Parts: sequence; structure tokens; C-alpha cells
Amino acid sequence: MVGESKSIMGTTSTNGAASGWRAMASRSVLCLGFSLAGWAMHGRWHDASTAAYMLAFLLGGWDLTRQAWADLRHLQFDTHFLMLLVVPGSVAVGAWGEGALLLVLFSASSAMESFASGRTRREIDALLRRAPRTARRLMDGREAMVPVESLAPGDAVRVTAGEQVPVDLTVTSGASACDESSLTGESVPVEKSAGSMASGGTLNLWGVLEGRVLRPSAESALQRIIRLIESAQRQKAPVQRFTDRFGTGYTVLVLAACTAVFLHAWLRTGAPPFTSASSQPSAFYRAMTLLVVLSPCALVLSVPSAILSAIAHGARHGILFRGGAAVENLARVGWVTLDKTGTLTVGDLKVARFEPVRGDASGLLDAAAAMSAVSNHPMSRAVARHLADDEAPRSDAPLGSSETVPGRGLLAQWKGAPAALGHRELVPDASGLDATALPPPAEGLSEVWVAVPGGAGRFLLSDTLRPGAAALVRRLDEDGVETCILTGDRASTAAAIAAQCGIREWRADLRPEDKLAAVMALRATGRKVAMVGDGVNDAPVLAAADVGIAMGGRGSDAAIEQADVVLMNDRLENVARARELSARANRIIRQNLAVSLGTIAIMALLAVLLPGLPLSLGVAAHEGSTVVVVLNSLRLLARGRD
Repeated sequence: MVGESKSIMGTTSTNGAASGWRAMASRSVLCLGFSLAGWAMHGRWHDASTAAYMLAFLLGGWDLTRQAWADLRHLQFDTHFLMLLVVPGSVAVGAWGEGALLLVLFSASSAMESFASGRTRREIDALLRRAPRTARRLMDGREAMVPVESLAPGDAVRVTAGEQVPVDLTVTSGASACDESSLTGESVPVEKSAGSMASGGTLNLWGVLEGRVLRPSAESALQRIIRLIESAQRQKAPVQRFTDRFGTGYTVLVLAACTAVFLHAWLRTGAPPFTSASSQPSAFYRAMTLLVVLSPCALVLSVPSAILSAIAHGARHGILFRGGAAVENLARVGWVTLDKTGTLTVGDLKVARFEPVRGDASGLLDAAAAMSAVSNHPMSRAVARHLADDEAPRSDAPLGSSETVPGRGLLAQWKGAPAALGHRELVPDASGLDATALPPPAEGLSEVWVAVPGGAGRFLLSDTLRPGAAALVRRLDEDGVETCILTGDRASTAAAIAAQCGIREWRADLRPEDKLAAVMALRATGRKVAMVGDGVNDAPVLAAADVGIAMGGRGSDAAIEQADVVLMNDRLENVARARELSARANRIIRQNLAVSLGTIAIMALLAVLLPGLPLSLGVAAHEGSTVVVVLNSLRLLARGRD
């Protein structure tokens, strides 16, 4: 909000901001209620109206007074101080409602700013709560559960299926696959065997791993992400609002002008200082008239009214702006960087097609259906879903004995003969065929082989491109905005997705710190950068970007909390809609500023040149500009363009 970027929240702790916004919101609501009561009783019950307005001033001015006093203690004068002076000035000239309205607006905007300020710390705390707390340490052949913090480099640790890897490990024995999507964005589980590294915070899917601790828990991959979030938040400078840039100068100018008018009217023109003569207004009356004319009510409303209207419009269409900075900045971005898994793609592995290499395709599919039903591997689950959706009849022959081959797949007996589902290296064991010489899958695809005696084939799996991805890239390209994929996935997969979307630039095999460095490098070129992501690994770069955009449907809590904009229904094309809304809001903000500043300039000139300027004319101009600003902002709620 204009005038609030250096507000009460600047002197409140994170915990205080998180808990204090409710009290601030309550004071704002009560201020509004008493203001309306004072207005309704004005002219009929004078004493009751006065009491209601006084309560409104007390409640609405509580936080404003605290901030103004803090500024005065540091010899700072800004619009907070000027707005506080308007209250007694309005009372002195009989405009009680003016002061009450200003305090209602200020207190409401302060409560919203306080609510937003605590979101980062809350999410970091949530990440810490989700981190592994205990680990299975091996000593002298025995297993003991110990706190993760007690692990030291070199300790032996065991991780069973379904557990999180407690710290960064070097695997010494066992084989499994880890879901690293939360840290790297890799959509396919990464196989782990002796010599592999397993990152702390990733999920061990099916096997038992034993390994040696590489580094203390405070230096794990998850902890590094938490530190990156904190660092990125510190580097992200607050948006400088227009009125903040000239607030002190404007306040001093207003006070000096009012003082000059008072002294000139009293000492040079002979006007009475405080009590009006029958034909001549008092010097104080003229000074207060100028103060009311110069009151920044319309100016204060210029930006927040447009911002709130834009936020309301966006929310109605599934776009949640987390504050005014996002509304102001999104239209100004020159780069839009996008995560791949879960952002450009849906994030679910799907079977693109089945390729029989030799043998009866129907028999191969029957065997694959039987084996995939007893496997929990994500690729096997994708195959099972694919075959379940296929309405073709399947053999009901039961699966015999089965054996999991760590890191390779499943060997089983089916119809009394060997069968295999998994890596191509299992094909010879089940079918007698050599599949190692066959070409690898095309870029962006993964393979799962099924083999029976004399026959083999493979399922090709892909991560589905999200609807609207290609259309969004075309729209951004038409607007002169460049796009780039930032992903932890393989280069071949990134290249394939980029080709499907029409994105010319992509960067693959990126860790969270690499993504952060890439965005910071783009920002260093002088162009604003927006980042679109969904995972925990995207949280640091979402915080570092000028505008962070998160997928709200399937996005992680970390990504959503760090984002400035949340796409609640995961419709990627809403990025373009949000940019259009941001552009409209910026145009209306400029119009509002022109109206409010123009009115102030004209009325101030008239107040100085015309000693007998009626207060009613000044109030009418002041109120008129306020109404124009509000109505102009409400146009953002309309569906069409302005």
C-alpha cells in the first residue's frame, strides 16, 4: 500500500507480525463501525456523534500514532505524520468524517501488511518440522534410533523403505530408488546402489540402504534449501512506492505551506489568528483549509484501491496475488523462468506407448499387468494405471513366486515360466533375448521392459505437458518476454519439453543453488525476472525472483508460501492473464496518481491565491478526487480491458 511500506511492520518481530495482524484488523473494523455510527448520528445527536468519532480516532489512529512517534524520535517526517495531523485539522474545521475515513484506510492496510510479513518465517519453520528427526545408526552390528543432530561424518546409517534419508549419505550397500523431486525436480525416481549419494530429506522408496554420513545434518540438502530461502529473502529489496520516495519532502512542504499561510494571513493581511471575524476567515481557518486540501487521502487511496481491486479480480479467476508488489511488478518482467516437473508438465508419469520387440504383444501385456500389480515402484505404478485403463481382456493367470532385483526390477514366475519387468538388463534372464543393443528411448522418455520366454517389449513413459504451456510461451513471446526452463531433470528431457513448448533456452541438471544463481544472473542484466515453480526445490528461487509464481493445486507448501502469485487451479495460462491484470492495474495507478496530485496542486493554488476560498469547495474537491480514484480502481473488477 502507498505510504505503508515503512509501516508498523518494520518495527515488529516476526512472531509479533504473525499474531498482531488480527488485533490490527479488529481495530480497523471497529474504527469503521464507529465512523459509520458518527456519520449516521451527525446533526441529530451531536454528543453521541462526537463520542463515536473520538472512539474511531482512538482505534484507527493507534498504529498510526505509534509509527509517527517512532519516526519523530528519529527526526523523520513522512506521510504518517502528515496523516496524523489531518485528524485534528479536520476536527478543527468540522470535517470529522474526513479524519475517520483516513484512519479506517490506514489501519486496514497496516493489518494486511502485517499478515503478509510473517509468511516466510512460518514456512521455514514448517520445513524444519518436516525434516527427519531420527536416524537408524549402526554400531557394532546393532541398530539404534538416535537424533539426527547427533550423527557425525563417517557414522553408519540404515534407511528402510518408505523412510526419509536423514542426512546426506554415501551408500555402502543395498539398492533402491529415491524420490528426489522435492529437492531436484527430477520426475523419475533415482536409483541408488553402492557408491551412490543419497541426499538428506529425499524419500527411500522400496529397498534398504546402508551408508556413511557425509556431513552433519545442519549441512544437508534440505537445510541448504532453508538457508537459501532466508538468503534470497534478504537479497530481495522491498518495492519502493511512489509516495515513499517523496513522503518526507511532501510532509515538510505541507507543514511549511500551512505555517506560511497562517503567518501571512495573520501578520500581513490582519486576519484574526484563531477566531473568525464576521467578514474575514481566521488565519487558522485558512491554514486548516490548506491542510485539508493538501491531505493525501486521495493520494493514499490511489495505489491500494487499484491493488485491492486487482487482487479481487485475480482471486475470482484463480489467481492469488500475495501483495501489492506482485501486482506492480508482474507486468514489468522481461524474463519468465519455469520449472519443468509439475509446472510445465503435470508431474505424473504416463505411458506414452508400448513397443513390442519380439513375441505376442497381448501375452506381454498380460505378464506386465500381473507383475506391475505387485510392485510399488513409480514406473510400475504408471504401467499398472495404463493397463487398468485399457479395456482389453487380460489373462487371470496368477503370478507365481517373485523376486525384486535391487535397482533393476522384478523377476517372477508367470504361467510356469520366467518373466521380468523393469530394466533392459533383465530381459535376457526371462526371454533369452539380448536387449542391450537396442536403441535407447527418445529424448524425454523413460523405458520399462517386460519379458517372457521368446518375447520382450518396452513401455515408453513420459511426463505429460501441462495444457496451456505452449500457448503461454507463444503469448509471452508476442509480448517480448523471454522464457527459460530451469530444471534438475536430465538435459535430454529438458530439451524435449522445451521443443514441445517452443522455449529456446533451457538449463538442466540444476541443483536449487544453481537455479538461484541462474535467476540472479538474469536479474543482473537489469531486467525483472519471474519464476514459475511448484516444489520445495523451487522455494529459494521463487523468493529471489522479482515475482515468484507457484502452482497452487499440487505445489508444495514451501513454494506456495514463498510465491508472490499463486495459481490456485494450476492453469499455467493464467500467468499471461495475471500479467495482463498487472498491466491494467499499473495504468490505473498512474491515472489515479495524476488525478490525486492534480487535484492537490490546483486546490492548493486556489487556497493560496483566494483568501476567501470556502472550505466546502475544498472538501468537495478533496472528496471528489477520492471518489474518482476509487471508481477508477473499481474498473479493474470488470471483465474487459480498461
